[in-house]
Amino acid sequence: MLKKIGVQHLKLGMHIHELCGSWMEHPFWRTKFVVSDREDLRRVQESGIAEVWIDTSKGLDVEVGETKEQSAAKVEQLLMETARHDATPIRVSIAEEVKRAAKICATAKKAVVSMFHEVRMGNAIGSEAAGALVEEISSSVMRNPGALISLARLKTADDYTYMHSVAVCALMVALAQQLKLDANLTRELGMAGLLHDMGKAFTPQEVLNKPGKLTDAEFAIVKQHPVEGHKALTEGGTVASIPLDVCLHHHEKMDGSGYPDHLPGDRISLYAKMGAVCDVYDAITSNRPYKAGWDPAESIRKMTEWCHGHFDAHVFQAFVKSVGIYPIGSLVRLQSGRLGVVVDQTGKSLLTPKVKVFFSTKSNTRIAPEILDLSGPAARDKIVSIEESAKWDFRDLDALWGGADIP
Repeated sequence: MLKKIGVQHLKLGMHIHELCGSWMEHPFWRTKFVVSDREDLRRVQESGIAEVWIDTSKGLDVEVGETKEQSAAKVEQLLMETARHDATPIRVSIAEEVKRAAKICATAKKAVVSMFHEVRMGNAIGSEAAGALVEEISSSVMRNPGALISLARLKTADDYTYMHSVAVCALMVALAQQLKLDANLTRELGMAGLLHDMGKAFTPQEVLNKPGKLTDAEFAIVKQHPVEGHKALTEGGTVASIPLDVCLHHHEKMDGSGYPDHLPGDRISLYAKMGAVCDVYDAITSNRPYKAGWDPAESIRKMTEWCHGHFDAHVFQAFVKSVGIYPIGSLVRLQSGRLGVVVDQTGKSLLTPKVKVFFSTKSNTRIAPEILDLSGPAARDKIVSIEESAKWDFRDLDALWGGADIP
């Protein structure tokens, strides 16, 4: 029997069925567990959660009189949950979404670290908590896809493996929306992005984080991660077929030169083709132990060159539409000679994003930052090229696009 109680009434031996409120308000990536440790009890009671659902058939019950109007509370809770999950987030500017996205990224990293630990220990992934994480990421992407996708790209080399999972989840959701896939399938693909690299839990850290080029033997070890991840997730028994497929086949290529099964394009599923594009984009735009990430627009250009043998053309074209020809964070040169960083997409044309100009190449000096909507009727400037950020050595590009003054 399920009962809703205040956290002050929670005791050791009770089975928590659900923590009321957003997963971001509590320190647990799982929501169904027996409270067997005093530290866990303390963490729940000191979190932002006021109430929990307990399952008395799996743990201790409360004393008589500790709960009030349980039936009415349960109905109210169910109605609130339904309203929250059925609501479609309203599209907002990146300035509105970036702070929420930053909080999601920070909490998601902790959750993914825990998930990797559980897989490494041979435990199953908690589908409820992983699903809640995918819902939060999906909602952020629907409000403004550029915010979370771009923030997740700013991972450090040390947390690359974990934040890469968050980034690919967000990219898969955005791509699924661009392909007009239904809501249930979009959630499955978000889950696929989140879990696609779980096999790296079994890759030795000295290989995974090696700062130099891998030897052939080391690369052979890395190439086992799709098989290891697929095996672990299959044995856990909680992961659906689409995430399992993406986990196993996101390194396959259209020309059959990928791994682990060397599948030709006609034998690779749509979902694995999506995973391949999202995985590569985040990998090459992120800082890795052995190299700095490429500029987002430069990355799109390079992926276009690789498209014939590596990616499905239809999927890649949809991906570009989802992130932009000039993704957020791209350094561009305008016809006026000014340099700027892309701060948001406009939805009107892939060629006319919002750009924050901050440097004059004519005077070779910084200028007062100004937001230009290149899609606006009064726009007199346009992008003429992308620039290599390393060439200019601007150290504050991320601060420029992530600023709160974006209209």
